[in-house]
Amino acid sequence: MVLYARDIVERDFLSMSGTSSVLEGAKAMKDSKHGFAIIGTPADPQGVVTEWDIISKVVSEGRDPRSVTMQEVMTKNLLTIDTSTPISVVSQIMTEKGVRRLLVKEGDQVIGFITSKTMLARMNEYVDKISEQISRLQTPWI
Repeated sequence: MVLYARDIVERDFLSMSGTSSVLEGAKAMKDSKHGFAIIGTPADPQGVVTEWDIISKVVSEGRDPRSVTMQEVMTKNLLTIDTSTPISVVSQIMTEKGVRRLLVKEGDQVIGFITSKTMLARMNEYVDKISEQISRLQTPWI
């Protein structure tokens, strides 16, 4: 049993306009309980703004979050994977690139994301399920 990105993708995400202020973005992230926002639309993502982007590019520099736009602080080089990407490859990409999130696409459309937290939780479930199957196979027939 192999897990793929489609098996663990989180489909609830925040997307917003790049012209939104960082203050609006931070409030939307807080209200939706997401640590990032996709800038643009799922069909045409322009970038991503994370909580770290806000801290490092706005707060720590003393910039006014009301006057800085989301597109000014967004990361433009998006890392995306397809729904058919095996979890082992997802993990490898996250490790090699040093990222905690990957956007998941189905065709040309972003349908969700995978976080390192989700990966750990789902891998634990996966290992438990496989261990249970192995245990059943090793149990002698009575």
